[in-house]
Amino acid sequence: MAKGMTKSQIIDLLAEKTELSKKQIAQVLDELATLAYGEAKNGFPVPGFGKLVVVDRAARMGRNPKTGEPIQIPAKRALKFRLSKEAKDAVAAQM
Repeated sequence: MAKGMTKSQIIDLLAEKTELSKKQIAQVLDELATLAYGEAKNGFPVPGFGKLVVVDRAARMGRNPKTGEPIQIPAKRALKFRLSKEAKDAVAAQM
């Protein structure tokens, strides 16, 4: 199984493809992440990739995997990333 790229590898690749320095690329990625965290509650679109959204998950019954005993899982809010059709089509074309 192939490993995913590390942040350093992404920064190196983007620096090679653009005229920006590694430090500038790292700063852009950090600022994008900070902006996404702050705006996720309103939905944060990443053009060409998808959208980061907050979803409400209902309470449900589950099982303790060790004992098999039923447990109540409480309702919660969670982050979800919804891929764009463009991203799905691009990845499917490579498979």
